[in-house]
Amino acid sequence: MARMPSSSPCPHFPRTNRRHRGVTLLELVVTMSVLAILTAVGIPSFRALQKRSQVDATLHLLTSHFASARITAITHNVPVVVCPSRGDGMCRQDSDWSEHWLTFRDPDGNRQPDDTFDVFRNEPAPHTPGLRLLSTAGRRQVRYLPTGYSSGNNLTVRLCIDGEVSGLVVINNAGRIRSARPSEPEPCVPPG
Repeated sequence: MARMPSSSPCPHFPRTNRRHRGVTLLELVVTMSVLAILTAVGIPSFRALQKRSQVDATLHLLTSHFASARITAITHNVPVVVCPSRGDGMCRQDSDWSEHWLTFRDPDGNRQPDDTFDVFRNEPAPHTPGLRLLSTAGRRQVRYLPTGYSSGNNLTVRLCIDGEVSGLVVINNAGRIRSARPSEPEPCVPPG
């Protein structure tokens, strides 16, 4: 068998004499138009996804904070309070939960920590631009009894982003915690 001589260094890829061409202006304009359309459609969806993710994370953190306080009250057989704080180790007197969350044992019922060893947790709330956490009028803190009950009326903490309620954390009299999302858009107004 005789082999045929090849003019190409590689027999599978024959040599061509075509000139290498660049991208035409029309191709560039079409590509940029498609990219602009995809970006215009994708950015609002991404922002909505990011907002929902931030709300979900905050709902989970706050719910787990309340659940931890309830379990602590039951296991240590002592009343435990969860309240909003400014980070100074004392409970706030308003309904803004946006800065810190304080959990402490409260055997004397004065609803303020008496000593530093009474404090179980003093954590900053998640810092998200435009996020506010506000409890509804009435109850401003939760006091769990050693039975796990939280007597008094329900406490609802509203998660507000950009002036709209995006999530709720509700604690009932039995001490049970649930989170929810509003079914319709609702403006976030501080309790008066």
